[in-house]
Amino acid sequence: MEEDKGLPARPWDTFQEVPVIEDEQTPWKLIKLLKIVSLSLVALIVFGLALCSKTSFLLLITMSNEGTKTIPDDQKPVILLCIGCSLIASSVFLFLKSIWKACYKTSKLPRKATIALVLFFEFLVSVGAAILTIVAMPHLDIVTNVTILNGVAVLSTLLQVIAQCTAKERNRFLLPSITAFILILLGYALFLALYIMKDPTDIKMAIWVGLAVGGSFLVSFNWWETYFRLIGDNSSSVFLKSLCKDMTKCQNVLHILSSLLRIVVTACVLGAYVPLAKMDWVIVKSIPSRETRIIAITIGIQLISSALCHWFAVAACKMHALRRCFILPLYLASLAVMALLVVPVIVYYQEYRISLNGTASINFTSYCSVVVDGRNQSLKDSVFPNLVLDVTHTLCFLDMSKITDVGILTGSAVSWWLGLVLATLHLWYLNVYRIQRTQDLFVRRLYEGAFIEQSLLLNTRFDIQAKGRKKNLKALETVMVYLCATMWHETYDEMMNIIISIFRLDKYRPKTDPKYNDFTFEAHIYFDDAFEHVEGSQERHLNKYAKNLVEIIAEVYNIFTNIDKKLFKQQQQFPDQKVIRTPYGGRVVITMPHGNNIVVHFKDKELIRHKKRWSQVMYLYYLLGWKLMTKYYRRWKMGGEEKELEAEVQKEKHNTYLLALDGDTDFQPAAVMLLIDRLKMYPRVGAACGRIHPTGSGPAVWFQKFEYAISHWLQKTAEHVFGCVLCSPGCFSLFRAAALMDNNVMKKYSTKSMEASHYIQYDQGEDRWLCTLLLKQGWRVEYNAASDAYTNAPEDFKELYNQRRRWGPSTMANVVDLLGSSNIISQKNPSISKPFMFYQLFSIISAILAPATICLLVAGSLAFILNIHSAAALVMSVIPPAIYLGLCFKLKADTQITIAAVLSVMYAFLMLVVTMSIIGSMVKDKTILTPSSIFVIAMTTIYIITAIMHPQEFPIVFYGVLYIICIPSAYLLLTIYSMVNMNNVSWGTRETKPAAGAATPAANTPQTTKQKAKRTFQRFFSWVKCCNKSNRRSGESQLCVNQENMIPEPAQPEPQPQNTIVEDIGIPEEEQRQAPPVFDCPSQCWVTQLQESSNDMRLQEDSLDQEEQEFWMELQGRYLKPLPDDKERQKKIASDLRELRNKINFAFFFLNALWLVATFTLQVFEAVLSIKIPKFNYSLVETGDKIQIDPIALMFIVGFALSVIIQFLAMLYHRVYTLIHYVAFLDTEPREQKT
Repeated sequence: MEEDKGLPARPWDTFQEVPVIEDEQTPWKLIKLLKIVSLSLVALIVFGLALCSKTSFLLLITMSNEGTKTIPDDQKPVILLCIGCSLIASSVFLFLKSIWKACYKTSKLPRKATIALVLFFEFLVSVGAAILTIVAMPHLDIVTNVTILNGVAVLSTLLQVIAQCTAKERNRFLLPSITAFILILLGYALFLALYIMKDPTDIKMAIWVGLAVGGSFLVSFNWWETYFRLIGDNSSSVFLKSLCKDMTKCQNVLHILSSLLRIVVTACVLGAYVPLAKMDWVIVKSIPSRETRIIAITIGIQLISSALCHWFAVAACKMHALRRCFILPLYLASLAVMALLVVPVIVYYQEYRISLNGTASINFTSYCSVVVDGRNQSLKDSVFPNLVLDVTHTLCFLDMSKITDVGILTGSAVSWWLGLVLATLHLWYLNVYRIQRTQDLFVRRLYEGAFIEQSLLLNTRFDIQAKGRKKNLKALETVMVYLCATMWHETYDEMMNIIISIFRLDKYRPKTDPKYNDFTFEAHIYFDDAFEHVEGSQERHLNKYAKNLVEIIAEVYNIFTNIDKKLFKQQQQFPDQKVIRTPYGGRVVITMPHGNNIVVHFKDKELIRHKKRWSQVMYLYYLLGWKLMTKYYRRWKMGGEEKELEAEVQKEKHNTYLLALDGDTDFQPAAVMLLIDRLKMYPRVGAACGRIHPTGSGPAVWFQKFEYAISHWLQKTAEHVFGCVLCSPGCFSLFRAAALMDNNVMKKYSTKSMEASHYIQYDQGEDRWLCTLLLKQGWRVEYNAASDAYTNAPEDFKELYNQRRRWGPSTMANVVDLLGSSNIISQKNPSISKPFMFYQLFSIISAILAPATICLLVAGSLAFILNIHSAAALVMSVIPPAIYLGLCFKLKADTQITIAAVLSVMYAFLMLVVTMSIIGSMVKDKTILTPSSIFVIAMTTIYIITAIMHPQEFPIVFYGVLYIICIPSAYLLLTIYSMVNMNNVSWGTRETKPAAGAATPAANTPQTTKQKAKRTFQRFFSWVKCCNKSNRRSGESQLCVNQENMIPEPAQPEPQPQNTIVEDIGIPEEEQRQAPPVFDCPSQCWVTQLQESSNDMRLQEDSLDQEEQEFWMELQGRYLKPLPDDKERQKKIASDLRELRNKINFAFFFLNALWLVATFTLQVFEAVLSIKIPKFNYSLVETGDKIQIDPIALMFIVGFALSVIIQFLAMLYHRVYTLIHYVAFLDTEPREQKT
């Protein structure tokens, strides 16, 4: 019935089993609360710090006035010295930072013309700032001092007008700029009229006023660079453009020179003015304690608040809160300072008038002469009343009793403030992108402590776009993200997780909706060993894991197309999808509901090399080599402009990202966006990884949860802050195409393992090795703690040990590789310094000595519990691991793990004894000030605070109890097991046994290269011939056998565990063996079976174009040719691996033995060689007794504690920037897209 076509086929069977799709989203109300609280707090902090900075600076100016009495006249040079310090503080910070960069990063030398131009303007600014604040402002009234600093925008407004006229485009700010310029000039005119007309014969005051106007005009050159770059970019002058480029490239050297110049000029002006003002520097050596305290507090508040205000203001902009947390607080700061300083003056004046009880009428002039100048001696030690009267004194020069003077003073103040507001009106329309770089927000890295709010407002970029020019904003460019997942033997639920994540991303960034244009994506899944031999069939079929994947995709597709909750709905008709035969096996192309594609590549291990690393090589060359590069070579051959093509290639390489995923990774779209942000904003970031959360249940998973948490909370953040991350995990990491395509990265990564060390470094930890290659090429790897991904962790003790058996040696091999190249890497990679490499050296030494350290820990507890000599306890603690070490060399791996499991249980009980012994030793010795107790208390405190800083993950801290009792298993037994079995290079996880009923492979017949190529082409075209119409005749069983090549092919067993030695060994091409293929009937080919099994989703067979077909053939022949069996080479590599294992194990355990012997010797002679420290009781009172400490143990404890403290400080720093990024993300993403 035609009218029933849209209705469900079985209305009684419309019920669904729907997995949880959005199980990781944070409640929207909680997110909104977090955003509101964070932004409100930042706004208040910026306002409060600006208020403190400006108020404290103006109080310093006031105290330096001749008639003020808080600080005596002979001590005024100290106040002027403090004003000078506030002027140069930011220059000192910038100088130190630039020197650090010059030492550890590459710095280019600018041209002489650039140096001369920059230093000329810096000289003018530094002279103007020193004259204005040190010489002129102490002679002016407080209202003028508050507002004259707003007048430093005079030149900025003039340059804004010039820049807009030059650009000849978007002149909407032209009128406000002209108005601002007029208002500021009006403010200066009223200021001159007020002071000059007051007493035209006062030459000194005329000089101070002239210096104030001239100084503020010179200070206004401070932001010349903002408009010079704008004018230069919009100008046709080659000289101006080259100057602008030189200033950008050579910023570090220019910062060093300009900072030094400002320090020197300020010192010269200050040093010259003090003698000219008939003051003496000698007083600096002997300042009374009262004055010292007042001055120190004031200048301390000024310096600290200025630096913090600058930092929080920048953070506010990065949080995408420019208007709420940056512009408004700084606008209001000047008004608040005015109120804070003037209101107490009015209050004191009114109180004095009330105190007269109407007996006498007094005006402000009389109040100045009676109260201010003749203040009572009883106020000598009262700081606040003296400061209020000092502020009042600055107003006494003017006759505040006259309405005219008050009106002129108010007019100049209002004109200057309105001029500043109009001069920065463009900020309200400034486009700021989340986590925008500071250098993209502000032109100068300096802030001005003397006028903090003016420097911040005027230092922001003035954005004008000239006609015909496109904005060069990386944040606006659309990037292409390829999701690349590798699969093998994932379970149904694990595959369901990643498929839901991909469909979730499709819904988040629909390709069909043009408003989401920040990135597009395409998902690729590379399925290893997807084909198997089936008994009774000569055709290879998809195995159960591959079939499960197709079934899951169809199920999730159905869920996301019927996501609405309507009770009555029509049956959705899925569009036709594609299934394609390929030279490496097969491909299924699925178009998701919102237009993005999932491409599943089924790999046949008989046609293409298998294992995870070779799947990665496969997608690197396919996506970056074939899809990205080939099209540009075609255009070049067709006569395209070479320079233009090179620019396009570089841009696309820069804006193409690969998201590496495991087959069980579960993630939210927001996690991907946060990683994209890192690569978008920082061009030298080659990779970025997120926070990996292990999932599962059981003690093994609980242990890993705490271990992963500590590793990410402390270790990864420390690497990110002090250097860069050394390993970006392959289960969830975003890579930049330009970094992967760099020299010695992709090409090197496709290298076959030919030596024993290669099997350990290359194949056992491929993600760490890839990051090592990136670091060596100068790329940075970053960590984003807000980007969460979830992956299944080993739940079985054996699987966990096998996983760490791979990770341990490969980690050590890669770190040692980096340390061996530290000189070259520190020169080539600006993120890696020699101090950072020293930190890594200490970490690897700590890891190597971990077994001996655990033995020492156990020995200490045995000595306390059994009351035996420490040397004897050390011997007892070494015996079990020594026996286990010997057994590991003799027994099979499974037996070793069984013994380790038994010992782990025994050590767990012993660790409880260790914990109790530490507490018992504190009780017995009646002190907590021993190295071990201090260490335990400090570490516990650090871990708890760290957990509090990660509120969503705080429950993980309770797994710390399990982690503590498992320390011997993880750092002693597991280390021994992984080191002894490092010659075993099998994968060790997700391994299955051969399928039941599978036949044993028969002997292969030799083939020449020509014959192999011929057979491969025949196999492919025979497939096409037999199955090109299989979709139309799926029910038929017509025989289509290639009679010319009908050679029986024996059944093969299901693929064995990956990463074995046999699979990694190659032999000369002429010795390779391969069975010639035959082809079964269409009804039994895998394409037909897949079409028949996909009830909801129709699969239409398609084919590759000829060029891509040739690409795959060439790629397989060059890099991905299957590695056949070579027994002789297998034996040689196995022998080499055992020899390498023996050498490394000898060195490893010899170092541990040396550590133990040294400690044993010290404990034998502890009376002579130990360090003795005073003993303190619980009340921290010295008892007179001494505590003996092993010097080596003390050194190790101090070193480890210092390392953890460094990591803790890095964590605090990193958490702040993570919060900034996350709040910015919340503020820029639409509400419906955040979840």
